[in-house]
Amino acid sequence: MRFTIQRDKLINGVSNVMKAISARTVIPILTGMKIEVKNHGVTLTGSDSDISIEYYIPIEEDGIVHVENIEEGTIILQAKYFPDIVRKLPESTVDIVVDDQLNVRITSGKAEFNLNGQSAEEYPQLPKVQTENSFELPIDLLKSMIKQTVFAVSTMETRPILTGVNLKLVDNSLSFTATDSHRLARREIPVSNAPIEISQIVVPGKSLNELNKILGDSEETVEISVTNNQILFRTKHLNFLSRLLDGNYPETSRLIPEQSKTKIQLKTKELLGTIDRASLLAKEERNNVVKFNAPGNSMIEISSNSPEVGNVVEEITADQMEGEDVKISFSSKYMIDALKAIEYDEVQIEFTGAMRPFIIRPVGDDSILQLILPVRTY
Repeated sequence: MRFTIQRDKLINGVSNVMKAISARTVIPILTGMKIEVKNHGVTLTGSDSDISIEYYIPIEEDGIVHVENIEEGTIILQAKYFPDIVRKLPESTVDIVVDDQLNVRITSGKAEFNLNGQSAEEYPQLPKVQTENSFELPIDLLKSMIKQTVFAVSTMETRPILTGVNLKLVDNSLSFTATDSHRLARREIPVSNAPIEISQIVVPGKSLNELNKILGDSEETVEISVTNNQILFRTKHLNFLSRLLDGNYPETSRLIPEQSKTKIQLKTKELLGTIDRASLLAKEERNNVVKFNAPGNSMIEISSNSPEVGNVVEEITADQMEGEDVKISFSSKYMIDALKAIEYDEVQIEFTGAMRPFIIRPVGDDSILQLILPVRTY
C-alpha cells in the first residue's frame, strides 16, 4: 500500500477521526486508526463502538490534487502516535508506504518515521445504515439545534436516557428536546417534504457535542438516517455514526405550563450580565441560587446572598411587564446556560407561580423554548 497526500488535508481528517478514538476501549484494535486507500481517495476511520467517524479525502477536488502515487490497501496505525507525527512533519506533503510485513514508513522532506502497523482484518465492520430512510438539514441549522438543547442533558448516569437528546420528526416538524429533570431545552423546526417519520429516538449528548465540533460552518446540507439502534449523519466528506440510547424518553410536553400569570420582556445581554454578577457570590451555595423579584413595576431586582461571603443586589428595567408580582429563586447556572443558548436580543419570561417551572423564549420566536424549575428559598 502507498500514497502521497497533502499534509493539511491529512491533519484535518486525522483530527476529526480522533474524536471517536478512545484509549479506554475494551477492544484493543479500536485504539488504532484505520486508513483505507482506494484509487478514488483515502478514507480514515475511528471508532469507540459508541460513535464511529469516517472521513474521506478524494484524490482531487475543484481541480486541486490532494492524493497521488496510489497503491491500494488498508492498514491500522496506532492513534497514540500517528496524529502527533503528522502534525509535526516539516513539508506540505506526506508519503506513506506499507510493506508486506505491515511496517509503515512515513516520510516528509528529510524526516522519516517507521511505525508498526496492524492488519485491518480484525477491525470491526461498521454497521450499515440504510440511507433510503433519511432526511436532509442545512448544517448551520443542525448546529444551532444542537447548541440550543444539548447543554440541558443530564450528566448523571442514574437515568441514562436523560443523558441524550430526544429527536422526533412528526408531521414535517422536527424537534430536539433535552432535560436533566431540573430544566428543559427544546427547539422545533419545520422540515418540508420529509420522506420519513421518527416517533422518537434518543441520541447521546456526547455524540452530538462531538458532531457539533466536527461540522464546519458551511452552507452545505447534512443527510440524517436512522435505523433501530444507530443514527448516521452524512456530509460530502464525513460519515458520523452514533448508537442510540435504549429506553423510553419521559413525556416532557406536560411539564410545559399552558398559561402564565406573569410575562416579562427583557434584553438578553443585560439580564445575562446581571445574573452572571449575582452568581459571583452564590458559588458557595449548592445550586448557585439567585433571587428574582418583580414587584409589579418595570424594575426587577436580582440578588444573591451568601451568609459567609456577603450579598449582591442589582436592578434592571423590563421592556414590558404584565400580570402578577413575582418572587422566585433559581440556579444561576441554569439561567445563564439558557440565555446563552437563545441567541436573540430580547427574551420573554413567563411565570405561573413561585414554585412552578417558568419558561424563557426569544421574543417573536416560539420555536425555541427553555424551561427551568425554581429553587425553594422564599
